[in-house]
Amino acid sequence: MEFWLTEKQTENLSLSLRIKEVICREKSEYQDILIAESFQYGRVLSLDGTFQTTEVDEFIYHEMITHVSLLSHPDPKDVLIIGGGDGGTVREILKHSVKTIDVVEIDKRVIELSKHCLPTISRLLEDPRVRIKIEDGISYLKKIKNKYDLIIVDSPDPKGPAIGLFSEDFYSNANRALNEDGIFVAQTESPFLHMALILKIFNGLSKRFPLVKIYTAPIPTYPSGFWSFTVASKKYSPLSPLRKGDITTKYYSPEIHKASFVLPRFLEDAIRANKAI
Repeated sequence: MEFWLTEKQTENLSLSLRIKEVICREKSEYQDILIAESFQYGRVLSLDGTFQTTEVDEFIYHEMITHVSLLSHPDPKDVLIIGGGDGGTVREILKHSVKTIDVVEIDKRVIELSKHCLPTISRLLEDPRVRIKIEDGISYLKKIKNKYDLIIVDSPDPKGPAIGLFSEDFYSNANRALNEDGIFVAQTESPFLHMALILKIFNGLSKRFPLVKIYTAPIPTYPSGFWSFTVASKKYSPLSPLRKGDITTKYYSPEIHKASFVLPRFLEDAIRANKAI
């Protein structure tokens, strides 16, 4: 049965996709999980009514949240993903010569349903280098010290259980969990709709890391279609690739890597004004 699936992205903005059929839907311990087949973007994963990923445009998000930071490090071996239960971030990381990937996902049903219903995205979750831990990422990080070369926060929007992933305590714990030359990266919402949050994240990370930069990418199904990421590094500049990396991608390239850090004037001005406060 065809219907329209609508995400209310702000009080004044919504995105709707026409759906061919529901593939699977259930209420887990934490959230409402829906995977459906859309006409425009293929299969779509929605959590509590918010679009998380679609088959057609997911490669942009997953390539940009992984390769920018991975190729800014000379030899990343041990990687932590907070969230990322759909498996797209794992798929991209495994294009590199990493040793281990720890995936800390609070909701095991996101992983299980993604494996079953989103095979093009989740297909490498069972790779032997991947260790899945079903627990709260905030609590997990508190226990770790000097373990990871890279921490990726592949989280939903800052609401519900995910709020703590955007806190200063979380950034302090992330810093401690990284090795002495480690890198942290997170998705940080839309510059058009969430500027205050982006600046708060930038400030929080700047107190704990010597190198903090914002970069952007277009992601059609995310609010406004224009998305930001914030990367924080203890040692290496993320502004251009440190390694070439023999990887196959659909969006990322060394040129895109460099260009993504060239910010539009309104965002650059906001960051500059924020630093002056």
